[in-house]
Amino acid sequence: MAFQQITYLLHGLLWTLFLTAIGFASGILFGAIVALMRVSASPWLRIPAICWIGLFQGTPLLMQLFVAYFGLPLLGFDLAAWAAVSIALTAHASAFLGEIWRGAIQAVPRGQSEAAQALGLHASSRMIDVIMPQAFKLSLPATVGFLVQLLKGTSLAAIVGFIELTRAGSIVSNQIYRPLLVFSVVGAMYFMMCWPLSLWGRRLERRMASGAAK
Repeated sequence: MAFQQITYLLHGLLWTLFLTAIGFASGILFGAIVALMRVSASPWLRIPAICWIGLFQGTPLLMQLFVAYFGLPLLGFDLAAWAAVSIALTAHASAFLGEIWRGAIQAVPRGQSEAAQALGLHASSRMIDVIMPQAFKLSLPATVGFLVQLLKGTSLAAIVGFIELTRAGSIVSNQIYRPLLVFSVVGAMYFMMCWPLSLWGRRLERRMASGAAK
């Protein structure tokens, strides 16, 4: 491949990282809200969170990208392609992260909350200062694992014409007629991004398992 094709792939790589960063960062924010709603005692908060999680976990990410890209303009939202893809990734991430953190919150021993209540801490303070820090630690391996899945999931943005790494690889392949070479390079790029994250997630999981065994 010529320098021009390599540069084009690197440009697609930057867009892949950009979409992943936006989807994950926004997913953290909205996922925390979904998780707190999901564990709420109020059905007015809990039921919408259950529906949100069920909707985005029960439908393919590809369909969600189509709805965001083609459906939002019908509602009067004139969005750039990257913005529509980012919205779909954010909604997708918020549902999965919300469920991961819901499980982590409920996995914190009940005695922690009862001890904080005995000390006179308000419900919000118990959640923010006592429960959430422990839940964050418990959820970290699964959160890193989801980040890897989200990074690979950005490749589906190619279906709506957005030029990220996979789409850039397809364009370069059509130009030079060497698909095996091009997608070997693309695959290597994905591997170099995902493999360190996967190793980190497994290391965190082993560290937590060894800590729990002590």
